[in-house]
Parts: sequence; structure tokens; C-alpha cells
Amino acid sequence: MYFLYILKGKKENWHYIGSTSDITNRIHEHNAGEVRSTKTYRPLTLAYQEEFNSKSEARKRELFLKKTARARKELFEKINGPIV
Repeated sequence: MYFLYILKGKKENWHYIGSTSDITNRIHEHNAGEVRSTKTYRPLTLAYQEEFNSKSEARKRELFLKKTARARKELFEKINGPIV
């Protein structure tokens, strides 16, 4: 199993999109400060996840969300509620 995940920073309205095969360990790495891009936004919580059968499917979905503002906005509204 592979996962697409979205982390949310508790301090700000900030999200991080990633993919992994071990979601529990990856979240621990983010919160331990081992990931440079998320270090300053800790503590982080898992806001959303999707399961995939292959690494390539999870990575494809991750890249789609990172490159497509409309899809990202719709997903964030699903997670956080409508932006006013």
C-alpha cells in the first residue's frame, strides 16, 4: 500500500502534500524536524489521506495536486470547509 497524505500545520493555515509507503513513520519524521520543508510549521497533523496500490499511482496523484491549483483548492475546501 502507498499513500498520498496532506499534513496541516497547527500554527497557520498551511498544508503539505506528500506520498509514502509508511505513513506513520513519515508523519513522525515530519514532526521530529527531519524534513526541511516542514520543520518550521510543526506540530503537524494528518488532515487527509488516500490509499493506492502502487507507488506510481500515489506519486501521480501527488504531482497532480501540486500542479493543479483548482484540484488542490477543492480538496482543501473538502478538508477545511469553504474559504470565505
